[in-house]
Amino acid sequence: MSSTHFNTKERILGAAEELFAIHGFAGTSLRQVTSRADVNIAAVNYHFGSKENLINEVFRRRMDDMSERRLRQLAEARQARPGDLEAVLEAFIGPPLALTLDRQHGGAAFVRVLARAFAEKNDGLRKFLSDNYGHVLREFAKAIAECVPGLAKEDLYWRLDFVAGALTYAMADFGLIKRPAGTSEKQHCEQAARQLVRFAAAGLRAA
Repeated sequence: MSSTHFNTKERILGAAEELFAIHGFAGTSLRQVTSRADVNIAAVNYHFGSKENLINEVFRRRMDDMSERRLRQLAEARQARPGDLEAVLEAFIGPPLALTLDRQHGGAAFVRVLARAFAEKNDGLRKFLSDNYGHVLREFAKAIAECVPGLAKEDLYWRLDFVAGALTYAMADFGLIKRPAGTSEKQHCEQAARQLVRFAAAGLRAA
């Protein structure tokens, strides 16, 4: 792909991400996207074909990298600290929370888009995420099962679902705990990760 095509595609994705974060998926028109990206509708159709596919690609741009980081960290954790539940949870929780700090590349906007995905119950998007990234969740479920061998499979998936929900909540900064004065965003993010790992580990080990 030529650099011009790449830049156009990236501009469209960046504009769509910003607008989806503000207005949601249903509330954002392709006309708004083309206006923000300074391209014509033909460029959107050429690169993405449809609004639904544009939504999917906004997620793919972030999720591919995040999934890769999670799985790499998980593999390292299993090798260095086999059977350590906290190490597995750090690999699950750390990379997504780190995304909230990535203001330079629009990570914070994507986090709000992620929250929108939960709020709007977009079935097409859910299927896309399940088809493309479900294997990541299954890999973590397998690793957690090794750490908590007595946990029934149904309980494991319920609890992992709740952990994922708590992680999304923490990422979106909906929480009551605001960053204290004198604490950097990075420190606040690391504290959130530590607290969530402890909370999730206790929940997964509960009788």
